Amino acid sequence: MREHILVLGAVAYDAKVVPIWEGFQRHFADHGLGFDYVLYSNYERQVEAHLAGAIDVAWNSPLAWIETVRSAGRCGRRAEAVAMRDTDRDLTSVVLVRADGPVRSVADLRGRRIAVGASDSPQATLIPLLTVAEAGLEPGRDVEVLHHEVAVGKHGDHVGGERDAVRALLAGRADAACLIDGNHLAFVREGTLPQGFAGVLVQTEPYDHCNFTVLDDHDPAAPRAMIDRFRELLLAMSYDDPAVRPLLDLEGLKAWLPGRTDRYGQLERAVDRFGTIAAWLDRVRP
Repeated sequence: MREHILVLGAVAYDAKVVPIWEGFQRHFADHGLGFDYVLYSNYERQVEAHLAGAIDVAWNSPLAWIETVRSAGRCGRRAEAVAMRDTDRDLTSVVLVRADGPVRSVADLRGRRIAVGASDSPQATLIPLLTVAEAGLEPGRDVEVLHHEVAVGKHGDHVGGERDAVRALLAGRADAACLIDGNHLAFVREGTLPQGFAGVLVQTEPYDHCNFTVLDDHDPAAPRAMIDRFRELLLAMSYDDPAVRPLLDLEGLKAWLPGRTDRYGQLERAVDRFGTIAAWLDRVRP
């Protein structure tokens, strides 16, 4: 049995992940909560570790949330989203095209090429391609998809694939590019995407992103009271607290909010339509 601490799993998508969780570890210790973390190279390994009881809480991407819900459900277990960032709520993705180009509607993409991020990126591939598909063009059949497989397994938790998709649009290798709206604005600000070069062809419906996930059958080393305390401490963190603000800035939020799960519907439909996790689910035996 593990020592009496709460163990969190997170994916090492960037070097800043270590100082983030080192800082949270100190914060929780200062408030009487025993806490440690384990870093994984990809979300599938993290979900499998969670199902096996190696961690108590998972900092999950939206796709990892769906993987957890579905794999746990196969053996009668239930997943719960206990908290998320304010910046994880009501996001959108966009499909960009050249402002001076011939594409003026989704229908105009027929027979053309659309650049996306990694194949497991909810924001730069799955959700925008679903929007295209539900508008009447089937990706891979009616429109060619140009993937940019940067750090597959990290579910697009970086800008690499999206930046490459935009570069493909700039270079004329693609007729459209998919990315999260926040990166669209950031790329314009930094000059990667020249002002006025591209316009938004379509914007997706809002969706939610990452959440802290727990399972209903907790390890005795981390009873529900510890998970409740973890959530309580998160929600109590204030951006006005100078000791806390640097941690929140690193993790990209102003406040932690209660978890919610009603904005993952688009990703659920995309996963089902494109068979994104079918092979992985067949391998996993919770």
